[in-house]
Amino acid sequence: MTQQLTATRPLATASPATPSARSSAGSPSLGTAGLVTVLLGAFLPMLDFFIVNVALPTIDHDLAAGPAVLELVAAGYGIAFAVLLVLGGRLGDIFGRRRLFFAGAAAFAVTSLACGLAPDAWSLVAARAAQGASAALLIPQVLGTITAATHGARRGRALSVYGAVGGISVVIGQVLGGMLVAADLFGSGWRSVFLLNVPFALLALVLALRFVPESRAEQAARIDITGTVLLTATLLSLLVPLMEGRAAGWPLWSWVLLALFPVLATAFALVERRAERRGDTPLVPPTLLRIPEMRRGLGIALPYFGGFGGFMFVIAVSLQQGLHLGPVAAGWALVPMAVGYFTASLAGPRLIGRFGSRVLTAGAAVQATGLATLALTVLADPDGFSPLRMAPGVALAGIGQGLIGTPLFRVVLSKVPADRAGVGSGVLATSQQSSLALGVATLGSLYLALSPALGMAHALALCLGIQLLGSFTIFYLTTRLPRSTG
Repeated sequence: MTQQLTATRPLATASPATPSARSSAGSPSLGTAGLVTVLLGAFLPMLDFFIVNVALPTIDHDLAAGPAVLELVAAGYGIAFAVLLVLGGRLGDIFGRRRLFFAGAAAFAVTSLACGLAPDAWSLVAARAAQGASAALLIPQVLGTITAATHGARRGRALSVYGAVGGISVVIGQVLGGMLVAADLFGSGWRSVFLLNVPFALLALVLALRFVPESRAEQAARIDITGTVLLTATLLSLLVPLMEGRAAGWPLWSWVLLALFPVLATAFALVERRAERRGDTPLVPPTLLRIPEMRRGLGIALPYFGGFGGFMFVIAVSLQQGLHLGPVAAGWALVPMAVGYFTASLAGPRLIGRFGSRVLTAGAAVQATGLATLALTVLADPDGFSPLRMAPGVALAGIGQGLIGTPLFRVVLSKVPADRAGVGSGVLATSQQSSLALGVATLGSLYLALSPALGMAHALALCLGIQLLGSFTIFYLTTRLPRSTG
């Protein structure tokens, strides 16, 4: 079974757009322009996960949305994104990753336009969910194309850059979102955070035709309908109550869904295992999770992305509701984090080549130091807490996050065979987005529930303490990785 999984079969590919899109061996090859193109396609959906955070107060004012609907504006995107990612990866394996990238970019442009033109709050919720679904088509093709069309050291570097783009997009999203809302371009207000996507998504679409090679799995597998339905139900039973339960007052349905989560998760695992034993192709092949790098990397992804997502949401709310900063000031407060993350990401590939997985261990230690510094800063003088005083803590946290996030994708996908690039990428992307949403839901709900009674400073410090425990978990798990990251 293991030999069958780790053997890399030649890919059946369509004719690429350029002669340079193929290596001399006949396999698809992704050039620099193609890499830039797919990274642009990855940047936009990741950016949109958090860019809306700083726009929510303005959306509430303009559309009279209310707290529950506002949470749906944020959550609808993340939930649709997370539950459809593995399916998006499988569709790329079957129909071709460039073709699905093209379709995803086109859909993302259309749905972003629908968000920007939404006449009322519920129309915006529906458009955001559709936008998340289009992102689920787009993102797996990026990782799948990189994994299938790059090799050796070049694949490692490309995956490292992808990891850097993912983290930077989250931080830039809140900075850029604040600037766009405050700029009120042509009277667009919050709508500009969505309309900005349209020209860039169309640009990615056009460039993909020219520079991105086609790739797909050699043997097209049928869609695992039962597995898809069960995975969707499993994720929905966890994410919907956690992201909407607090705003709705924790009604009975939220507790029923949470109780169903372990039942559905167990059913999904059993169905997938049985399908693979029959010789079918399950949505998430259990043998894929037996690859040590994949299994251990996903174990790190949960606390890393969960903590990252929760951190960004809690900080955004603390700055705007606790310190009463405007969207621009709230965005600029995170610039030290963006600089730290970007600096660490640039140094990451070179450090990984020299020190291997120890870079992730060091990153966990630096991130923990930054979170502890920030917590102590806010507790030492809650009344004097300001963006300037928080700068050392967020900068250290950003450096640590960059040292973890940059090589993490490289670790997880380093041993995935090219013919399973789509499904492997879908599993990783689903873990990433589900963890981000889970972090927002759990830490965000905890902060919003505690801040009225404890005050902004103590509620923030408590959430930072929980994230600190996550850093310790990451530190331990990284010591279990092989020294070489592939």
